[in-house]
Amino acid sequence: DVDPHEVAVCSTGLIGVRLPMDRVTAGIAAAGGLLSPDGGEDAAVAIRTTDSVHKTASVTRDDWTVGGMAKGAGMLAPGLATMLVVLTTDADVEAEALDGALRSAVRTTFDRVDSDGCMSTNDTVLLLASGASGTVPDPEAFAGAVHAVCLDLAGQLVADAEGASKEIEVHVVGAASEEDAVEVGRSIARNNLLKCALHGEDPNWGRVLSAIGTTAAAFDPDRLDVAINGVWVCRDGAAGESRDKVDLSDRRITITADLRSGDASAVLWTNDLTAEYVHENSAYSS
Repeated sequence: DVDPHEVAVCSTGLIGVRLPMDRVTAGIAAAGGLLSPDGGEDAAVAIRTTDSVHKTASVTRDDWTVGGMAKGAGMLAPGLATMLVVLTTDADVEAEALDGALRSAVRTTFDRVDSDGCMSTNDTVLLLASGASGTVPDPEAFAGAVHAVCLDLAGQLVADAEGASKEIEVHVVGAASEEDAVEVGRSIARNNLLKCALHGEDPNWGRVLSAIGTTAAAFDPDRLDVAINGVWVCRDGAAGESRDKVDLSDRRITITADLRSGDASAVLWTNDLTAEYVHENSAYSS
């Protein structure tokens, strides 16, 4: 028997629709009978919904490991997202240290994923430690391993986003503060006109500027620089290198916005906006 207070419950589904508890309880019993030290991959497959692939990652240091699985392909935005992540470790780490390592890792990984700017009601990230290795790791090494696994899984979430044909990495540099950098990066990541342009392989840097302009970040419009895939198409708030130099044929795209207002920076991840995304979400409940 397991104390109910020792069970962490993760859930997903249509918002407002009650779960079929007869099927859920039967599934719990069936899953319990299949528990195995080698069942991690089966669990990762089982939690998929609109995911096209299951998502796992692990890092081993000396004689201890941090591993994890994730599900999520849409409604991916920080704060609340249709994202379930379970991390486990056999390292011997106290709850307070686990909490600190996880919060630090999530802040610059899952919280910086903004696939479609939409929030759901069910996001969960758990870190569970068994202590089975008997090893108490160096706190910095442990925190680094947790961050590496979170970063890997966050990248897999973006790569599997519903209908996406482009994976877009937004770098904001030269910001007055990290908060400014994140605000600008999020505004760029959520700009639907820009996402449509990138889907069409159009390096429309003006849409990057317009996204920056909607924020409260500190910057001088006449000092903004923007690069797309390494080509500085905007210098000092005006046209820079020829947009014809920008090759957007690859799935991966990098946008760099230099606010030239300080030394802070941030990286966020998003996707393009496609007809496939619209189709999948127009018929999701039917």
